[in-house]
Amino acid sequence: MAKRGKFTGSDLHFIGWNIAGAILAGIVILVVLLVWLRSYTQHGIEVEVEDVRGMVVAEAEPVLAAQGLRLTVVDSAYSDKVPFGTIVDQDPQPQSHAKHGRAVYVTINATTKRQIFMPDLHDMSYRQAETTLRGLGLLVDTVYDYEPSAFRDLVLDVKVDTVSVLPGNKIPIGTTVRLVVGFGRGTEKVEVPSVIGLTLQDARSLLLNSRLTIGAVHYDEQQEEGTVQYIYSQTPVAGTMLIEGETVNVDLSENIEKAAGINHTNEQDDGDWF
Repeated sequence: MAKRGKFTGSDLHFIGWNIAGAILAGIVILVVLLVWLRSYTQHGIEVEVEDVRGMVVAEAEPVLAAQGLRLTVVDSAYSDKVPFGTIVDQDPQPQSHAKHGRAVYVTINATTKRQIFMPDLHDMSYRQAETTLRGLGLLVDTVYDYEPSAFRDLVLDVKVDTVSVLPGNKIPIGTTVRLVVGFGRGTEKVEVPSVIGLTLQDARSLLLNSRLTIGAVHYDEQQEEGTVQYIYSQTPVAGTMLIEGETVNVDLSENIEKAAGINHTNEQDDGDWF
């Protein structure tokens, strides 16, 4: 009787063929997978990237599309040295190699300068104000306008072409601004003008022309961007005599009728004396 549990020659032969078949099938599957991956990723197929700098997007897109590449705008910058809307940088760089279907990321020259909000520089030293403005990308005129003020070397106003720029106003980067700087109090007395009904910017200009400055500013409501506020109260009142460089405190409201009502009331009060 033959003993069980031992492999015969035919059994070993069958097992060997199965192992060989499994190895062969694995090799075939691996080869097919590698061929598919090469086809899917287009391995080894690259193109030399065209230089699209200086073109507008509408010109550059078909140029890159002809190479099997895609154009994607990722950023904008401003320069007055090249035409607006043209491409100033690209990635990958020109003459480098990229695979078919890859995106070419471009930066275009903006059609307008980026704008920043003017910070509040009043009562800041002119040196600190210069550093702040230059850090924001503005140019500062080396010539200052000097006005009498309660304190010396503090900023009273910021101007662009003789027009005051208030804190919070937008201004294009690269703009040249001029600082109005205080040189201390004068020796002469001047009459305080009426600033009732004026905006803060107009009041500041009027007071500077009278060799006075704006002091404390109070709003009767929370100030919202884009709203215009009008002065309805001032201290000291119009007609008061002050030394050059002294300040006038003002209260503002969005309601212009408030200032008009105060003027009307004052006129009635004046008439009661007669």
